[in-house]
Amino acid sequence: MLIDTHCHLDFPDFAPEQAEVVARAKARGVGRMITISTHLSRFDRVKAVAEAYDDVFCTVGTHPHHSHEEAEPTVEALVALSQHPKCVGLGEAGLDYHYNHAPRELSRRVFRTHIAAARESGLPLVIHTRDADEDCAAILKEEMGKGAFPALLHCFTSGRALAETALELGLYLSFSGVVTFKNAEYLREIARDTPLDRMLVETDAPFLAPTPHRGKRNEPAFVVDTARLLAGLKGVSEAALAEATTANALRLFSKMPALKEAA
Repeated sequence: MLIDTHCHLDFPDFAPEQAEVVARAKARGVGRMITISTHLSRFDRVKAVAEAYDDVFCTVGTHPHHSHEEAEPTVEALVALSQHPKCVGLGEAGLDYHYNHAPRELSRRVFRTHIAAARESGLPLVIHTRDADEDCAAILKEEMGKGAFPALLHCFTSGRALAETALELGLYLSFSGVVTFKNAEYLREIARDTPLDRMLVETDAPFLAPTPHRGKRNEPAFVVDTARLLAGLKGVSEAALAEATTANALRLFSKMPALKEAA
């Protein structure tokens, strides 16, 4: 069984066939999905999706693209919302210097607020980072020095230095369909070198459909194709890759019930 640790089932892309999308994922052996919050103000939509399906869980937080559009969150508000039974993490939050939608100082401040909420709640932080490797590494090192917190770098596409820093700090790396792209050899090299016990898989659906689905709307069922490529890179069977990444996801997102408890 695989776990898609990052998708956006609340997005309008899935509205016409949300139930069918979940069913297709389960039919391909994707037994759990985590639908990720991007707007704190829209958490009701995210948690409604998680409430609708036994094996869909969620996070709460504000994406760096939207931190200037949303009321700045407090640690107390994030922790309170994260107590929802189906909420298993914080975020996605972090830094994005590629698009610079939000002022960088605001993004850094909101990122630190999410880190503090992860530290206080014990729930993992889903980190989005793009073209901000140095600042992300610096913040992670500084904040980890204040007290450990669980976290992962989602849809990892950054450089080797940030990967090594994250792994040294105890974080996980999550790989999406980008690792299957023709021009992503540098990323495949990082994936080869990532310890199997620190690797996660995701779709980031509806974005970034892996080969052979490029050009289509991505969906959780397609995480199988990313996992297949990663298994080849690691020199293990698809079953072994699935077993390892599922164990990792359950260890990190420890609020999710054990598989024997799933409906």
